[in-house]
Amino acid sequence: MSVNVLICDDSNIARKQFAKLIPEEWKSSLFFASNGMEALDVISTKNVSILFLDLNMPVMDGYQTLAKLQKLGTKVSVIVVSADIQPQALARVMSLGALDFLKKPATQGIVLEVLKKHNLYNKKGLQSSDQLAFGTGSVSEQFSLNECLQEVSNIAMGKAASVLADMLDVFIKLPVPNVNMLEVSELQMALTYGDKGKQCSAISQGFVGAGVAFEALFIFSDSSFPDMAKLLHYDQKLDRNAEVELLMDVSSVLIGPFMMEMGKQLNIDFSHGHPVLLGQHVSINDLIQIKKTQWKQTLAVEIVYEVENYQISCDLMLLFTEDSVGVLENLLSYLVEE
Repeated sequence: MSVNVLICDDSNIARKQFAKLIPEEWKSSLFFASNGMEALDVISTKNVSILFLDLNMPVMDGYQTLAKLQKLGTKVSVIVVSADIQPQALARVMSLGALDFLKKPATQGIVLEVLKKHNLYNKKGLQSSDQLAFGTGSVSEQFSLNECLQEVSNIAMGKAASVLADMLDVFIKLPVPNVNMLEVSELQMALTYGDKGKQCSAISQGFVGAGVAFEALFIFSDSSFPDMAKLLHYDQKLDRNAEVELLMDVSSVLIGPFMMEMGKQLNIDFSHGHPVLLGQHVSINDLIQIKKTQWKQTLAVEIVYEVENYQISCDLMLLFTEDSVGVLENLLSYLVEE
């Protein structure tokens, strides 16, 4: 009798990648879900024994799914697979009943090791895994540039958040990265950044490598400065110069690790320019007007970071040049190779 295994991740690419890590000789049947709600539906009808669960998903995230399973008393072995490597994330999922935690991207060796560790792997019968689609959580063979870049950004996002969380001793709430090809006129509407009527401050930094060029735009809500100063134990008067110093410190912590992790995945050693203060106490519209002459069409990645229990939110945007799109498509093709 085969073991029913469920892979739950909002990324089609992540589901495909992880399915390839399941040992071929294992007698198992694979099911797929794109969010926690779908996962619960599969579990209620397919007698699932093992759930590989992502954390950052729309509709119902991994934390909510674990809490629901715990409330229902469902006997499913849950192994979390996530790019969110904050110590608090690990502690939370374990307290909610997760059996183990795997960092993205996982390897087949690590998956096999964890399965054996918890006595979940039994290759009796030597039967290849069957892959069974369910709902919208299928494994498609066609992937867009946006999907590939979103998964790469998701992993880089987790690395950057972990560094900031360690520095501030807080928990960073992570979103699903937004990836869109935009005209400059659409950029302001596309921003999910908080209340767009409020003022913000921003840092801009350019990056280039292997034919890929982009600008990292770090947007920080002005209302976030008092809490950020408190977390950084900044005792001086919070004037405009102090705010710039705080802005530079936080942006370097988020942008630096993010770019290192993204470069690692793309196999690019990015060169970078000096960070520049793009605007201070201005509106989002003012920021876009400043750069409007340089931006025509851009491939944009947006990540909104929030600090739990503090009034701190910031937006990291990567704005790729049009010439970079074709290069990125080639570089990211490895994600969907068989």
